[in-house]
Amino acid sequence: MEQLLQTIIEPLVDFPEDIHISKEEHHSSVTYHISVNKEDTGKVIGKQGRLIKAIRTLTMAGQHESGKKVFVEID
Repeated sequence: MEQLLQTIIEPLVDFPEDIHISKEEHHSSVTYHISVNKEDTGKVIGKQGRLIKAIRTLTMAGQHESGKKVFVEID
């Protein structure tokens, strides 16, 4: 899932080397924390949050193999 997020986010930002994705796993969910350059945060969120909503929809569609709920947050 980290590779999917990396592939989606990389073309959106000006500083792809600053993308950091970490995973926090709980008993019923998995949360992915995305950290990008300060200047690229708005590009990942998109107008009215449309891009981040689309990214969250894609990750929910390809839910974690263990059946856990998947959440995506921008730090």
